[in-house]
Amino acid sequence: MTLITKPSSTGASAGAADNRIRVMVVDDSAVVRGMMTRWLDEDARIHVAFAARNGRHAVDELAKVDPDVVILDVEMPEMDGLSALPLLLKAKLGLVVIMASTLTLRNAEISLKALQLGARDYVPKPESNAGLSGADDFKREIVEKVTVLGARARDRRMARSGAPAGAGARPAPAPIRAVAAAPGKFRPFSRMAPKVLTIGSSTGGPQALMEVLRELKPVCMRMPVLITQHMPPTFKAILAEHLAKASGVPAREAVHNEQVMPGTIYVAPGGRHMVIQRHGEQVTISLNDEPPINFCKPAVDPLFDSVSKVYGASTLALVLTGMGADGARGGVKIADAGGTVLVQDEASSVVWGMPGATYSAGAASAMLALADIAPKISQLCAGAR
Repeated sequence: MTLITKPSSTGASAGAADNRIRVMVVDDSAVVRGMMTRWLDEDARIHVAFAARNGRHAVDELAKVDPDVVILDVEMPEMDGLSALPLLLKAKLGLVVIMASTLTLRNAEISLKALQLGARDYVPKPESNAGLSGADDFKREIVEKVTVLGARARDRRMARSGAPAGAGARPAPAPIRAVAAAPGKFRPFSRMAPKVLTIGSSTGGPQALMEVLRELKPVCMRMPVLITQHMPPTFKAILAEHLAKASGVPAREAVHNEQVMPGTIYVAPGGRHMVIQRHGEQVTISLNDEPPINFCKPAVDPLFDSVSKVYGASTLALVLTGMGADGARGGVKIADAGGTVLVQDEASSVVWGMPGATYSAGAASAMLALADIAPKISQLCAGAR
């Protein structure tokens, strides 16, 4: 069954004048299509313009519907999500595609591959249709990602139609400012040589992490790398595998009480906060089950806070693309301890929430385009200030 909502708004001409974020839902389950449509249409900023039963149906209807965002299921008959993705992206420049998949190892691998092919993000679906009705986290996440990721695409469409961007629609939420803002004020770089690299990231993070670490093998072999990336537990081991392939450096999910060693990339496991502790000459990883921080578990702030206490001015931290403000408070702790914090710039970020909040908190020593981050880290580790 194909579900089309608000037919009076479908079609390219109507889409051009629609000031809400236009969404196409693509899923072979009529139950899932209907439920996601209801959830999204409850938000005044969003309009579900079309719902397709598989990837082929979505590709065929894309030009007519003119969506800003496509929510694309991974497993579908006739044409699955991974096959449809490049066709959709080729058909419409700037289209935002959010992959949706159940939390299996296979689907996690497919979702990460989709990110490399150009999907902006992913949402983990509950295991069964029966579980969808009570899936509050799924509903919250999908609405949040559509509003944040779809805002730019909506504004581009409105600009093409000659209408003011976002006219008549509630704006997407702005990045949260964690601490009193200090825009334009940068901290001095640390005078100490870095002994650890610690990174926080969220939406758009897997792609950004791979791009940065791909150029940093010499740096990573001389110091430990500690990463908190917001993503479900099923994805973490596969993310570590991808980072190892990209960087040529051993990478794995962190293990409780293991010693932190140079030449290893440690990824915080899903569902547990990762911090570090010093015991004499040794530094070890501690995983805990404390409540979410900044609505995240694992969160970046506790990792950054613990690294600032252990490594002090020898800390080099990086905040990459992501929604929210996680990492801002921890970034201030690192900067106050004399360490160096780098943030990704807005133009190269999928979402300038986390890096923007860290910059506004006054924690950053530099704001850099994604392509410039690895060279800057290499310079700092070589003694440049």
